[in-house]
Amino acid sequence: MLDQLPILSAITFLPALGAVAILIARALMRGEDQALLERNARGVALFVTSFVFVLSILLVIDFDTSQPGFQFVETIPWLAEMGINYKMGVDGLSVLFVLLTAFLMPICILASWKIERRVADYMAAFLILQTLITGVFCALDLVLFYIFFEGSLIPMFLIIGVWGGAQRIYAAFKFFLYTFLGSVLMLGAMIMMFIMAGTTDIETLLAHEFARDLQTWLWLAFFASFAVKMPMWPVHTWLPDAHVQAPTAGSVILAGILLKLGGYGFLRFSIPMFPDASAFFAPMVFVLSIIAIVYTSLVAFRQTDIKKLIAYSSVAHMGFVTLGIFSMNEVGVQGAIFQMISHGLISGALFLIVGVIYDRFHTREIAFYGGLVHKMPVFAAFFALFAMANVGLPGTSGFVGELMTMTGAFLVAPIWAAGAALGVIFSAVYMLSLYKKVTFGELTNPKLESAQDLNLREWINLGVLGAGVIWLGFFTTPVTDVTRASVGQLIQQYQSALTIEAPELAPSEG
Repeated sequence: MLDQLPILSAITFLPALGAVAILIARALMRGEDQALLERNARGVALFVTSFVFVLSILLVIDFDTSQPGFQFVETIPWLAEMGINYKMGVDGLSVLFVLLTAFLMPICILASWKIERRVADYMAAFLILQTLITGVFCALDLVLFYIFFEGSLIPMFLIIGVWGGAQRIYAAFKFFLYTFLGSVLMLGAMIMMFIMAGTTDIETLLAHEFARDLQTWLWLAFFASFAVKMPMWPVHTWLPDAHVQAPTAGSVILAGILLKLGGYGFLRFSIPMFPDASAFFAPMVFVLSIIAIVYTSLVAFRQTDIKKLIAYSSVAHMGFVTLGIFSMNEVGVQGAIFQMISHGLISGALFLIVGVIYDRFHTREIAFYGGLVHKMPVFAAFFALFAMANVGLPGTSGFVGELMTMTGAFLVAPIWAAGAALGVIFSAVYMLSLYKKVTFGELTNPKLESAQDLNLREWINLGVLGAGVIWLGFFTTPVTDVTRASVGQLIQQYQSALTIEAPELAPSEG
């Protein structure tokens, strides 16, 4: 039914229309009742993001999980003389990321309800960011993809730079420069692909066979962009600074969605379009993934800032994603997608947890806290749930994602799975240590005596995320059924297109 409607364009551009409405209202009401303007801005943002979430649910419900190809395709001539079209569509690799984006955005708006400075601009920035991120997952033309992909930097740059902490300008520029410079190389590769294939249509390019030598350079150019975006070690240093300085909702969307653009890029471009190069560079990616998992876990353990600790934890968990993707078998790739969905929920919740106590005490220093369970028992219970999910406790979504990615790696080479398992142990050390220091023990800091437990808005946000983490921990099929056909096609196309020998990547017999 929905395939007869421009559902993807509606999901993508309705938030931008909401942002325009907020900005027009701000211009018309300048100098008048600012309190009314701020209430309206919050209300419009929450209504639009909630409505888009409903549309995204309908999209997934109507999605045919048995079909591996693109669905709900919309094509409109754009730069027709160059063969460039406005083309949108989703498959099993992308549709759940559209849903995840739509799911997290109302939570971000609720988490930002007490923002007091330039409220209309803040809400408009988040709505425009939603449009650009959603466009990345739906775009089926290289030019359109690049516009959405690079455009998402701008509102995130503003969110960090305008509403961030004391070092927000430094963090915003570091975030922008790291991610932009990597993407310049990707733009060059896209121009070369257009010259060689004569089209920017992603569906057509997926079937095009690029020369083996050319694949190497194209793969490296795309890798430069996607590796920074994830981020992979050693180009991860922008992330902790960005997280620490970003407002709470900015950290939620940065960890929950923006980091997934890199993983999605590997699945959409690197593996299917450059299979020979992917096979050749897979051992390098595995080494970088293990370093990310182990090294950043050790760095996390040494942090004194709660937010920075969780930021390094995100880098480590993204290592599981690249490990699963470049195992290039079905269970590994399925696990990588599941891990990205799971991480979006868990990391988003952990940054909300930090936001709860930061709003009350205006510090993220671990040493400031201790004994919060005596004053904030509900907060402590939610914190325990998400901390356990972050270390991969069975019964949570974190366990499923890590298990599947390590299984995929084990089928390639058991040593990679062993390295990843070491990271799981380290994550338990730093997360349980953090939880113990913040919540357990005696309430020795007199400033914590006035601590108030979760309010209704915080209850809703953490409760919804907690329900998602537990539900996916027991019922994995809502994700794997949607992705199975497209992942199967991806692996089959990769194996049939592969022309070089890669014995170290071949699944073990039996």
